[in-house]
Amino acid sequence: MEIIEHPPIVRLPGIFWPGYVPDHVTYTWLVMIVLTALAFVASRRLELVPRGVQNVLEVVLVQCEQLIDEVIGPQGRPYLPLIATLGLFILCGNLLGLVPGLAGPTANLNTTAACALVVFCTYHYIGIRKHGLIAYLKHFTGPVPLLLKPLMFVIEMFTHLARPLSLTVRLFGNMFGGHILLAMMFFLMGLDGLLGWALSGSAAGAVLGSVGAVMIVAFNIVLIYPLKILVAFLQAFIFVLLTMVYIAGAVEGHEAHHH
Repeated sequence: MEIIEHPPIVRLPGIFWPGYVPDHVTYTWLVMIVLTALAFVASRRLELVPRGVQNVLEVVLVQCEQLIDEVIGPQGRPYLPLIATLGLFILCGNLLGLVPGLAGPTANLNTTAACALVVFCTYHYIGIRKHGLIAYLKHFTGPVPLLLKPLMFVIEMFTHLARPLSLTVRLFGNMFGGHILLAMMFFLMGLDGLLGWALSGSAAGAVLGSVGAVMIVAFNIVLIYPLKILVAFLQAFIFVLLTMVYIAGAVEGHEAHHH
């Protein structure tokens, strides 16, 4: 584990304690810069018939809007900026981990926890604003007899508190696990591994080391990288879909929610 840990990239002595910016914060800034640049390029010259980056982003937003209509309904349209931003940030952060030598911010527990807490606080705020505090708290009791309402309330509270934990650990575990797998493959192929063996000077090492390194490269290109790309898109989609489900439960009345 110590081998794959990333040292701090940005050091700011005398400004930030303990004198550096953590690597996941630096990668988060990088993702923000990339998304800001894409948004600027796409919106700089808007055309009636979109092309290039504008076309790609419009397709993403239209698909996200259709998914919101299916999960939340038309009343979910105001939450498109939040949901689309979360989805694009998580997807870009996931894909950043595919670049050799980099680790996506979503492979860090702090980043995934921050995204999960944003969702947790937002959907409760939406529910309270729409129904009022008392009416919103009533939907935690559910349509059960009066004597069972306190027990149901406690169960629902634990269920809602488990949601940010579930969002955090699911995204972090999948991204960090893939990061470990890729890192171990590269270390196995590196100068301390098969390539080092191939350059050691022995005939057996030259043959076996070269063949092994080529096989690992082919294995990464054919299987690991496509699988990582699939997981990156899938995890971003799952996070966004669960966010919509939680918002839908907060927007609906408690009878529809439990139904």
